[in-house]
Amino acid sequence: MLHTATSRARRPAFGRHDLALVAVTMVWGSTFLIIHIAMRHSGPLFFVGLRFTTAGLFTLLLFPAALRGATRRELGAGALIGATLAVGYGMQTYGLQTIPSSTSAFITALYVPLVPLFQWLIMRRPPKPAGLAGIACAFTGLLLLAGPNGTSLHFSAGELATLGAAISAAAEIVLIGRYAGNVDLRRITVIQLLTAGLLSFLAMPATGESIPSFSWIWLAAAVGLGLATALIQLTMNWAQASVPPMRATVIYAGEPVWAGLIGWLSGDQLPALAVAGAGLIVLGVLVGELRLPRRDRDGDGDGNGDGDRDRDRDTDRGRDRDSYRDRVASR
Repeated sequence: MLHTATSRARRPAFGRHDLALVAVTMVWGSTFLIIHIAMRHSGPLFFVGLRFTTAGLFTLLLFPAALRGATRRELGAGALIGATLAVGYGMQTYGLQTIPSSTSAFITALYVPLVPLFQWLIMRRPPKPAGLAGIACAFTGLLLLAGPNGTSLHFSAGELATLGAAISAAAEIVLIGRYAGNVDLRRITVIQLLTAGLLSFLAMPATGESIPSFSWIWLAAAVGLGLATALIQLTMNWAQASVPPMRATVIYAGEPVWAGLIGWLSGDQLPALAVAGAGLIVLGVLVGELRLPRRDRDGDGDGNGDGDRDRDRDTDRGRDRDSYRDRVASR
């Protein structure tokens, strides 16, 4: 314990691991504009199919023995999670055909405060007060971001599709959390990526989407994002071994901010009310991840709860690590 505390004390306030996560969020933020441009040359399902098939094959190339010995549970879990990936990214990509990349990024960020609601519905784990406050703050931001139209709120088809993508992403994270403890993570990652790609291709005839005319733009965007998906996951696994969960939350909350900045530089225009709504969504993400101090339960009056704190510390850290692994797995 003394060695661990000393190591933490010597750790730089903002080191290379933090910078790596900042770079990850910058890449995430740029993907919205990249997809928005690619949608001028490709349909959403074909693009998502190519993107995730590329990511799955590249991950399989990195871990060639990943599928060896796959169990029925792993195949089923990977297929189920892959289905939510296909639905979520398909709807997000569909939305990017008609709405600005910055708007898409802020609406997509709603998946973070939505996760406690899904845990409540599926796993019977009620949200904590900070989680409820984050949900309220984020949804208020959504209403402002969509913008009032007369006496009623108006959501375009693209905004509704993107909201559906956020809901799907939240469901995916809860499913990963449910299976992560008893499956091989590399194996299930390969299965879910390949499933998402295959289902997207198979859905094309049902929606009437055809294979687009060849364009270097959609090819470079889809293949590039597929490779980035695999490499980013490896980067996060490396960086989050050293970055505390709360600090990682603050860094990840910058994703829609980077997307908004990149969108603004490319010509996106958000009215003041929408900017306020975007800010509330980011605030909701941060508030929802707060860990409030524990009540004094050991009777020593110092408010630390030392008798319970040592016993609970490892459990809390384990849950935090699982939460972050689950959250970023959707990228």
